[in-house]
Amino acid sequence: MISVEDWAEIRRLHRAEQMPIRAIARQLGISKNTVKRALATDRPPVYSRAVRGSAVDTVEPQIRELLKQTPSMPTTVIAERIGWEKGMTVLKDRVRELRPAYLPVDPVSRTTYQPGELAQCDLWFPPVDIPLGYGQSGHPPVLVMVSGYSRIIAARMLPTRTTGDLIDGHWKLLTCWNAVPRMLVWDNEAGIGRGEVTTDFAAFAGLLATRIYLCRPRDPEAKGLVERANGYLETSFLPGRTFTGPDDFNTQLTAWLNIANRRQHRTLGARPIDRWEADRSQMLALPPVDPPRWWRFATRISRDHYIRVDTCDYSVHPLAIGKKVQVRTDTDEVIVTLTPGGAEVARHPRCWAKQQTITDPVHARAAALLRGDYRHHQASRALAARQAGAATAADLVEVEQRQLDSYDRMFTLIEGGGGHDEPEVS
Repeated sequence: MISVEDWAEIRRLHRAEQMPIRAIARQLGISKNTVKRALATDRPPVYSRAVRGSAVDTVEPQIRELLKQTPSMPTTVIAERIGWEKGMTVLKDRVRELRPAYLPVDPVSRTTYQPGELAQCDLWFPPVDIPLGYGQSGHPPVLVMVSGYSRIIAARMLPTRTTGDLIDGHWKLLTCWNAVPRMLVWDNEAGIGRGEVTTDFAAFAGLLATRIYLCRPRDPEAKGLVERANGYLETSFLPGRTFTGPDDFNTQLTAWLNIANRRQHRTLGARPIDRWEADRSQMLALPPVDPPRWWRFATRISRDHYIRVDTCDYSVHPLAIGKKVQVRTDTDEVIVTLTPGGAEVARHPRCWAKQQTITDPVHARAAALLRGDYRHHQASRALAARQAGAATAADLVEVEQRQLDSYDRMFTLIEGGGGHDEPEVS
């Protein structure tokens, strides 16, 4: 067999130099038949070794029969069934070649997105310690949204992954977009729903007039856009950055996304920002009703005058003690109002740390004054009760008081034996 270099030289001499076959053979020192074979093909020669038989060839029919019955049968079980006693590597290679013919085909289709069609959503947990206050740090979730058509990325750090915080996070990101995709694609996140959308998030979707699509379990291809965006954030945004808290994280993230959304997207061959207007024009309009603080509940204020949100306690004005209030919460604030009436009795920034007690100084001073008034009132009541009790005792101690000379007369009569009857002593 001649080399590729000889094959190329034979063709050059024959076609360019017009050299006859005999002369080429004589010049290169090869046979005329070799020259003829080189001129007969347009493909360079490729060395190939004759295929030798394998020990697996004799048992291949048995392997095929087992795979036909059970396509997912492990190779170790196949070896046991066919009595294989030789090396496992050659058997595994052959089973790997044969198995696809017996498995159902599940091709991955290339998905194309229409403008305004959908946005994929996911939670990303950045592997850095974020200061949360009160000496605590943690890894709060980051809600990431990627529009399918334009690949615009939006993201925001949230205090928790509960339904209320997820709803508020969606609202803030969609408000920045000033539009709502016709469908939001989610994995099976507990705050959104597993198998079925939660009641609160379904209500939120109804307000937006959008559809919530929950992916099948273990189907990462269904939201590959946002999975890649999570990796992009971790490798391009995070390295070399430090953060003083969640607000600082969101500020830096927003500034970085403004740059990232203007970079050339390799798959699209365009910048996401250049496709954004066409994408947003086909989305739904934001609802005219602002749905702030969907995490809400009603309670009655006890003497402790604190309410609990997540794991933290927040003070309420003590004048609300004994009254029913409504607590409304978002990712930024906790607001407490009287019901009915709506008078505000507490407003606190949301605490991201765990197991903390947040006290408004105004509430503390008011409670101290009310406690002083209460104690003064109790002391006044106690004094009045004591005075009333003393007066009553004085009224009950009235007894008859005899004149002293009556006792003299009484004892004189007794000593002298005067009279027939003895005197009655009272």
